[in-house]
Amino acid sequence: MSCSEDFPLAIDVARDRALSSPLMLYIVCRRHRPEPPPAYDASAAPTPRLPRPPPLSLPVLNTLRNKRVILASASPRRRQILSLLGLPFEVIPSNAAEDFPKSMEPFEYVLATATKKAQAVYSAEINNEEKGEPALILAADTIVVDNLSGSILEKPRSEAQHIAMLKMLRDNSVHKVYTAMVAMAPLESARQPGYALETHIEETDVVFDREVTDDLIVAYVRTREGADKAGGYGLQGLGSILVESIQGSWDNVVGLPLKAALKLIEKVVAKADDDDDDGDEMLEGEEDDEE
Repeated sequence: MSCSEDFPLAIDVARDRALSSPLMLYIVCRRHRPEPPPAYDASAAPTPRLPRPPPLSLPVLNTLRNKRVILASASPRRRQILSLLGLPFEVIPSNAAEDFPKSMEPFEYVLATATKKAQAVYSAEINNEEKGEPALILAADTIVVDNLSGSILEKPRSEAQHIAMLKMLRDNSVHKVYTAMVAMAPLESARQPGYALETHIEETDVVFDREVTDDLIVAYVRTREGADKAGGYGLQGLGSILVESIQGSWDNVVGLPLKAALKLIEKVVAKADDDDDDGDEMLEGEEDDEE
């Protein structure tokens, strides 16, 4: 056994110390082996973790960061999407029953449900003495609607229903996803106590892949990924293998269209501020009249 010719130093050391043993020669070679050359591909080296980017700096978000903001939804997807704004918020799910008749038009049904959620949380939290009243409440509801039948598809209630639901979406190819958002901001006006309210409905067309097999649908259902989702699939996860394309907002299908949510927050906060300013001006005018 001998060292490679690339390591003359190791050979010299071994020879000087009369280390004729193969084991000792190997140890010396390892100890004096030079550092390997740097990789040609810089990406092969471990990259230090980048610092977290600063939060989005907008007037409305900067104002709300020191106030109480509530997301009236237990959905982890909505929580994750809203957190992208860098706005601290509490999660307080609504306990309001979703009992509106499915015979309503889809956009009416989803808006009524989201409004009921927002108002329930507002009523429960507006007089919270410990935390104070919220500056903003945001609620949302998402439904999937089959284009052919017009029926509203919510969360599947069994494995058999789940399989049948996905087969129908595949066979009918195109379906719609509606998300209604409701934003509420309390008014501070002494003349008109109450709240400002703004709503928005986002609509997205989703095209299922007609070549999806029954076996794939059954296999997906048994992962249980879509068991807690309207329509029975999650676009942000494994459910994407069922989808051919979407027309509209991707995060609307996930549960919260972020771009529209930001615009809605800006509108309701501006509306509440304008009303407060009008109330202050009216009070000042009355005081002047009394003088």
